[in-house]
Amino acid sequence: MSVLMIQGTTSDAGKSTLVAALARYFARQGLCVAPFKPQNMALNSAVTTDGGEIGRAQALQAQACGIEPHSDMNPVLLKPASDTGAQVIIQGRALGNMQALNYHHYKSTAQNAVLDSFKRLNDQYELVLVEGAGSPAEINLRENDIANMGFAEAVDCPVVLIADIDRGGVFAHLVGTLELLSPTERDRVVGFVINRFRGDLQLLEPGLEWLENYTGKPVLGVLPYLHDLYLDAEDAISTQQAGADARLKVVVPVLPRISNHTDFDALRLNPDIDLQFVSVRESIPPCDWVILPGSKNVRADLAYLKENDWPAQLDRHLRYGGKLIGICGGLQMLGKEVQDPDGVEDVPGSELGLGYLDYITRLQPYKALINVTGFLSLGNQDNDQRDIALQGYEIHCGITEGPALQIPAVFLHDEAGNLRPDGAISADGQVLATYVHGLFDSPQAQNALFSWGGLTGATPLNLNVHREKQLDRLADSIAEHMRNSWLRQFGRDQGGATLEEVSQ
Repeated sequence: MSVLMIQGTTSDAGKSTLVAALARYFARQGLCVAPFKPQNMALNSAVTTDGGEIGRAQALQAQACGIEPHSDMNPVLLKPASDTGAQVIIQGRALGNMQALNYHHYKSTAQNAVLDSFKRLNDQYELVLVEGAGSPAEINLRENDIANMGFAEAVDCPVVLIADIDRGGVFAHLVGTLELLSPTERDRVVGFVINRFRGDLQLLEPGLEWLENYTGKPVLGVLPYLHDLYLDAEDAISTQQAGADARLKVVVPVLPRISNHTDFDALRLNPDIDLQFVSVRESIPPCDWVILPGSKNVRADLAYLKENDWPAQLDRHLRYGGKLIGICGGLQMLGKEVQDPDGVEDVPGSELGLGYLDYITRLQPYKALINVTGFLSLGNQDNDQRDIALQGYEIHCGITEGPALQIPAVFLHDEAGNLRPDGAISADGQVLATYVHGLFDSPQAQNALFSWGGLTGATPLNLNVHREKQLDRLADSIAEHMRNSWLRQFGRDQGGATLEEVSQ
C-alpha cells in the first residue's frame, strides 16, 4: 500500500485540486485509489453511502477515484456556527458544538478516529491520497496537530508541498514553510509543486533551479493556470459567473453562515443564467429569482436578514412578480417560526420566520443525512410529473410541520420505494421551499424550474457531465506537467520504488 500527503503553504494553495487531479490520473492507470482528509473545516458537505457527512471536496475526490464517498474519507469535519465555535462531526456523525479552545483539547481524542479511519482505507486501497488543511507551519496550531505534519508523522508518510504562484511570493512561501518545520518534518517533504502558473516557463526556470539548490528538494511539477476550471468549492464562494447574455437573473444572499452553496453551481455555470451572490448589506438588485440558501445557524442568519431590511425587499420582489426559493435552512426561514429549544445551533431560543409559508420548524439534535431521488411536483398533487426527475441529498436538523406542506414542491422515494412529500409551494406559485440540496443538478428539474420561473428555451447544464470533464482535464494537466518518473512510481511496473528513490 502507498500513501502520499499533499500539504499547502496556504489555504487555497491547490491541495484539494491536486489530490483530485492525482486521484483521477492514477485511477485511469488502473490503481485502486481513495482520498483522505484527516480534518476539514467547511460548510459545504456531502452525504456518504454509509449515511455520514464529509466535506464536499472529499466527495469530489472520491468521484475522481471512481468510488462512492465514505465517512472514513474525512473523519473529522468542523462546521463553523460562529466565529469561535463549530459543530464537530466525527466519522460522519455530529458529536455536538464546541468552542475552539475546547476542541483544541479534544484533538488528541479525535486523532483516534482519524487513525482508525485511515487504517481502514489503507487496508482496502492500493493508494491513499491525503490532503492537509491550511498550512503545516501555523505555529499556534502545532500542538496535537492531526491535520498536517502531526498526521504525517503518526503514519510515517511522505509529503508534497504545493504553493500558488498566482498569489505572488511563491519562493518565500515554500522556503518559509520548510524553515518552520522540524527536522524530521522537513525530511519527509519529498518535493514541491507550483500551482497556477501563467507565462513563459523559461523565465521561471532560474528560480526553480535556485529553489532546488537551496532546499535540496526537487520541483515535481509546475501546473498551469487552467482558465474556466470548475470544481466543487470546499468552502469559499466562487465569483465566477456565466456569460453576459443571460436571460434569467438570480440572486443568492451571502449569509454569514451560508452552507452548501454548491447547490447553485448548475445555475452559475449556465450561460443562460446570471447568478449573483449578493451581500446582505446590499439591496436586492432587479432579478427574477431570489434563492435563500442553506445555513449552519438559521436563527442568526434569519435575524441578520431582518437587520438589513431584507423582508421588506423580498415583499417588493414578490409584488413585482419575482420568484422566491428556499433550500434547507432557506426553507426554515420562509416559515412562521424557527424554534431551537435545545440550543442545537446556538443558544436556546426561537426566531420569527419570514412568514411566506404556513409552517413552523423545530430544531432537534438528530440530523437527517440521506441521499434522495424523486421528482419535482411544483404543487401538482396528482403525482403525474415523474419525468421531472431529481436527485440530491438532505442535511438538516429539525422537523417542519404546518398546513403549507399539504402542497409539496417535491416528492421523494423513501427506503421502501414509496413516495413522500417534501417542502411546499405557495398558493400563488411564487414561493417554493424544499429540504433537497442539489435541486438544480438534474437537467429535467432545471427545465421545469426554468418554465416555472418564466424562462423558456434555456439549455440545462448537466452538472455531473461537466464535473467529469473537469476532472479529466486536471488529470491531463498532471500527465503533461508533472515529472513522469515521479508519477510512474505508483504504477504497477515500478516494483515499489520509493518517493525518495524517484526524487533523487
